[in-house]
Amino acid sequence: MSEYASKDAAAALDRMQKLSSTVRDGTRWYVRYQLVYGCAAAVLVLFIGLLERPYGVTIGSGLWCVAITGLSVYAARQRVARRGFGWRHGVMMTCWGLLYGAVLIPGTMWFPGNPAWWVPGALVVALPGLIGAYLEARR
Repeated sequence: MSEYASKDAAAALDRMQKLSSTVRDGTRWYVRYQLVYGCAAAVLVLFIGLLERPYGVTIGSGLWCVAITGLSVYAARQRVARRGFGWRHGVMMTCWGLLYGAVLIPGTMWFPGNPAWWVPGALVVALPGLIGAYLEARR
């Protein structure tokens, strides 16, 4: 191998390591995103379930809109996302939506204002974000 080829290979390897480090460091934002998302989802469920209508729905939905708007702006400003980000994010959102419906529908019909339903339900609804944050932090 010529001297130029080995220098090119070393430069390419160095560039690859720098890019890998940039991606790894630059994707930590998604851990924070998921933590905030999970906590906001739990707060939404608690407001809807434990406060009287229309106050719980109004306050919870208002806070949810603020949280989602803030998270969307935060995500749009990030420079880097890992490979497979869209798929993992879609799975998290789908799981959250299914759990949210599974807690909200029976809760509003049969358990309005009952903390024995809504507190564990809020924790269950927060799980997709919290588990997603844990898994992303381990990557």
